[in-house]
Amino acid sequence: MPARKLREFLDRNGIKYITIRHSPAYTAQEIAASAHVPGRELAKTVMVKLDGRMAMAVVPASRRVQLDSLRGAARAARVQLASEEEFRDAFPECDVGAMPPFGNLYGMEVFVADSLAEDDEIAFNAGSHTELVRMAWADFRKLVSPKVARF
Repeated sequence: MPARKLREFLDRNGIKYITIRHSPAYTAQEIAASAHVPGRELAKTVMVKLDGRMAMAVVPASRRVQLDSLRGAARAARVQLASEEEFRDAFPECDVGAMPPFGNLYGMEVFVADSLAEDDEIAFNAGSHTELVRMAWADFRKLVSPKVARF
């Protein structure tokens, strides 16, 4: 079952979604293979710090965040990857590294790679290493209001 905060938010907003259970997997590519979702369609959430504040960079599982490009998109002077210790407590109901890309639920900006906006659906970790959520991209965009950019 998706993280309570996410599930309640989706249900409260009348969003149609499905959950996909899979065997335990920890890397985005392992998750994509286990859940039979193409790596380019599975969104992975990468925690970054933009001028010292925590934010989410969401990219296809098959890609990496280009920090220089993200810095330009975010208009930040400094961008760096966040360590698990720095963001672990921000997602108390989620397994570390399995947080959904709903920064709006956690007071964080969300930047999404433009290639994810090309598909009708988006799939992402639901708060655990054994479950994904798949939903319409249009609903995700409406609920999260991410900044879509090339990075």
